[in-house]
Amino acid sequence: MKATIWHNPRCSKSRETLKILEAEPGVEVDIVKYLESPPSRETLAKLYKRAGISARDGLRTQEAKAKELGLKDASEGEILDAMAEHPILIERPLVETEKGAVLGRPPEKVREIL
Repeated sequence: MKATIWHNPRCSKSRETLKILEAEPGVEVDIVKYLESPPSRETLAKLYKRAGISARDGLRTQEAKAKELGLKDASEGEILDAMAEHPILIERPLVETEKGAVLGRPPEKVREIL
């Protein structure tokens, strides 16, 4: 099984989730450092839909950039646009497999799609 993780190596939750993926037998992990290679707006929308969450659920609301951009009352489309332009706004880690997608918070949540 292939698992793609949108990963930030500086984030402890992202590192913990990656360890779970790498320890799982038969899982081939594709690591995307999303701050260097951000997902497109369309990719984010697809991932959130597969995960059953809104873009707002995937927004780092306490990030200074979110406050600066006034995203508290923004629409889903505005949030997706902001995330595509400023990937620091994306809550991590996002993980996708053939079984679905999850936001790895807590990291053990990734087991739902393995």
